[in-house]
Amino acid sequence: MKTKRLRKFYLLACLGGLVASFYPLYMGIRVIGDMLSDGTVLKENYPKYIIPYTPISVAILLGVLILPLCMKIFRRFALVGGSAVSVGTFFAMEMLFEKRVVVTTPETVVRLEDWQMFMCAVPPGGWSETVTTTYKKQTAVDILMGNYNPAFKLHFYLISVVLILSILNSLYGFARLIETGEKKRLKSLVLQSACSFVFLGLCILACFTAFWRDGSQRVSPLSAVLMAVFFLLFGLTAGIYAASFLLGRRRFISIGIPVMVALTMTGLMYVGEMILLHGHLYSFGIGFLFDSIPGIVLAPIDLLIVAAAGGVAALAGMLLNRKK
Repeated sequence: MKTKRLRKFYLLACLGGLVASFYPLYMGIRVIGDMLSDGTVLKENYPKYIIPYTPISVAILLGVLILPLCMKIFRRFALVGGSAVSVGTFFAMEMLFEKRVVVTTPETVVRLEDWQMFMCAVPPGGWSETVTTTYKKQTAVDILMGNYNPAFKLHFYLISVVLILSILNSLYGFARLIETGEKKRLKSLVLQSACSFVFLGLCILACFTAFWRDGSQRVSPLSAVLMAVFFLLFGLTAGIYAASFLLGRRRFISIGIPVMVALTMTGLMYVGEMILLHGHLYSFGIGFLFDSIPGIVLAPIDLLIVAAAGGVAALAGMLLNRKK
């Protein structure tokens, strides 16, 4: 019976992964087709954010496909084996796209990593005509000619790895639960799945809207709320990932470590944004709460968001470790 249920779960996971990955896979195939036929991808044909989402999709699909093999070979360490293969596949494919795919624009011909920087720096609708910024605003030519810091990809890679690890943690965890009948991690897997897929939905929304930023440093209230939720949920997803392996330990470990993970990952996202904006951050409003603290880039609201990620991770840890 368990084998039959495990087989059904595996087939559903493969089908669900394929359906969810259809768009990024389709766009990846389009770009590869353009490269093979024309040796380049025209600006108007380039799909938004093919990196990192096509490599993420391929990595997760591969991790799902090899699930039975990993469970057979690595047994209780199946997640470690599957995650290692998936993360390695992601970085291999990401580097291949970044270095080999070429985008042709009216200004110049650039590698995909340069073009992706331009896509990050300039919102989908282009720069606002009424932009008032305090950080360095670059022209398209500046960015496309390579006047950028490749470290901007830090937050891309962080998001990608957290998505891959958290989604595979859910899938491998449920497969293990079906195989053994052990329900100790059930609550953590449900919570991990919910956070992972909501965060993935926010990532997809950001791809097509960039949360409706207009190119100015001070963003709209809607954009500010979405960005704050994005940062908080990113840290929480990483924190719950850590918590799911520390259930039943001493409070310092089962709750403290996930909190530190959530705080660290949320903070690193701010570092990635600061690199992208040449040492500045987006401002969520006007007033003391939103102004940078003298001596550091962060504003009080940013510190509150980082702290909130840790606080919610602590609450999640207490919920997951609560004894009946």
